[in-house]
Amino acid sequence: MAASHLTALVALLAPCLLALLLLRLAAVLDSDPDAAAPRVKAAAPLPLRFRHDGAFKILQVADMHFGNGAATRCRDVAPDGGGARCSDLNTTRFLRRVIEAERPDLIAFTGDNIFGGSATDAAESLLRAISPAIEYKVPWAAILGNHDQESTMTREELMTFMSLMDYSVSQVNPPGFLVHGFGNYHIGIHGPFGSELVNTSLLNLYFLDSGDREVVNGVKTYGWIKESQLSWLRATSLELQKTLLAPALVFFHIPIPEVRGLWYSGFKGQYQEGVACSSVNSGVLDTLVSMGDVKSVFLGHDHLNDFCGNLNGIWFCYGGGFGYHAYGRPHWPRRARVIYSELKKGQRSWMEVESIQTWKLLDDEKLSKIDEQVLWRHSTGDSHQNIYLSGPGA
Repeated sequence: MAASHLTALVALLAPCLLALLLLRLAAVLDSDPDAAAPRVKAAAPLPLRFRHDGAFKILQVADMHFGNGAATRCRDVAPDGGGARCSDLNTTRFLRRVIEAERPDLIAFTGDNIFGGSATDAAESLLRAISPAIEYKVPWAAILGNHDQESTMTREELMTFMSLMDYSVSQVNPPGFLVHGFGNYHIGIHGPFGSELVNTSLLNLYFLDSGDREVVNGVKTYGWIKESQLSWLRATSLELQKTLLAPALVFFHIPIPEVRGLWYSGFKGQYQEGVACSSVNSGVLDTLVSMGDVKSVFLGHDHLNDFCGNLNGIWFCYGGGFGYHAYGRPHWPRRARVIYSELKKGQRSWMEVESIQTWKLLDDEKLSKIDEQVLWRHSTGDSHQNIYLSGPGA
């Protein structure tokens, strides 16, 4: 009888003793009891897709130049615009304001997201700069400008870090390709749930690293997109077009030399400073034209330019300066660009992209909407059937 009671007692106490042992073992193995517990990235719903109403909206945020938050002063702001009280927090407020007003499906941060010379900790600066996107759980993609790496992280480290942040769809580089730089990748926007094209990319987004600074024949110049990147771009576009001739948009930071010529050929918006590009023309425009799917390119870098102009059938659009720590012009409001794509409605389901439009929002009292324009519209002569390709590659 006593033996049976002892057995029962051991059976009761054994799990408790084991738990205590495991706790003790964990304490011994963990040399830092204050270390943060590992957490899983909050992922965006993938693939990204058009909404049930057949629309997809992208918010372009160009040149935030974020520093250290409240301690980082604004540049080129009029006294009635905040003056000495103005800081990085004004940039954060503007981003929150635009997200609430537009409810974008994707935010594209197109470089100089942080200003390395003012950011004492690059990771901390990035977390603060991007925080509104994470707060509102908006998927976002980012590329690098020419200032991001000037703080405490390399360009590779920055892209890796951003790819691991909550709701980020950014990628360091495409798998299976050896390309120059960091932040070259493709994102496909699929058809809405319930549509016949739910598993098909109807809008393709290409992101490219345009570099920072380089030296050519002993002379300093801005970076440029290299041939390995263009080779990947051509191959990716060709593969995607085997299934559907979908329109594509391209995002990179530093403009190409041909953008300068838009001063003479016409543009919509403000052309207020010289185009700061590389002295090297690497054939980006010729590549984009030859691909056949690119309808528009979205740029940053030159904060006082916010215009769109057409080069060989492709619109090149500046985002305009967004950040308050970036250079600007007093009484010229900071601004953001919106890119709005709509699908064509068929008899039974949503079909291919019908139009791509854009406009800008100013950080003024009314959040003014300006310079609305259509960048591309599907030809009325095309049909849903002849958009698809037939043959073994389809």
